[in-house]
Amino acid sequence: MNISSVVVKTLPEHLEEVKTALEESGLCEVHFNDDQGRIVAVIEGDDDADESDKLKLIAELPNVVSAGFSCTYIDPQDEGLQELDGR
Repeated sequence: MNISSVVVKTLPEHLEEVKTALEESGLCEVHFNDDQGRIVAVIEGDDDADESDKLKLIAELPNVVSAGFSCTYIDPQDEGLQELDGR
């Protein structure tokens, strides 16, 4: 499983509208926002491709100016990663 934080940017006048769209989308969980139109959310996915697909859908929501990954965690217990992790 992968877990990533993303930063979503919108215009301040669309902040509540975009937050609601994000929360209702089922693509992520909203955790923080400021009054400048920045929103921090968390995406969970089975792999990198799953998370990237979700990020693309978020970026296409109405009034989203930009969306990008901030930080990513990959569970080292996932199949195939034990060798890379030295286990």
